[in-house]
Amino acid sequence: MTPAAPPLQRIPVGVVVERRKSGSPWVDFIWRGIGVLPDEPAMTPWTVIREQREATLFYAGSATVDLYRSETERYRDNLASGAPSIWIVLSPSEGAWPYAVSAVTADPAEGEAFTEAAANLVEAVPMPEVLHQAIESFVAEHHVERQFVKRERRRADPEALARRRHEDGRE
Repeated sequence: MTPAAPPLQRIPVGVVVERRKSGSPWVDFIWRGIGVLPDEPAMTPWTVIREQREATLFYAGSATVDLYRSETERYRDNLASGAPSIWIVLSPSEGAWPYAVSAVTADPAEGEAFTEAAANLVEAVPMPEVLHQAIESFVAEHHVERQFVKRERRRADPEALARRRHEDGRE
């Protein structure tokens, strides 16, 4: 998850969520994050952006994409993937709306970690060009290449394992 150090850069974004009618008899709607807007729009959370026959788009609220020096390798890999993504995390809410924006991240590992809480809705959405440029600049400024060092394993000593002493002193 998020490193203990404070982020070096915070990029504000607005989160767009889609509510689509479900074909299931058990669920009325399917909710999912579908995109992020650069900056925080001058709208109140859960403002309708567009209504269509089967789906409604909402501005769900604002969040920040926090960038950490220790995660630059993951950001770099995300940017180089050919389809850079931003992960939107929606958590169940007790309020007027069924979900609340709980996180937005450019770190693929962090996005995946949010899926461990089964109630979260986590979507990888295309990264807007403005964020791509900001993250690329952050990586260029803060990334430090680290050489992989393979640890050498110590061999087990079977004789040492065979000579165990019990607490009462007997072998």
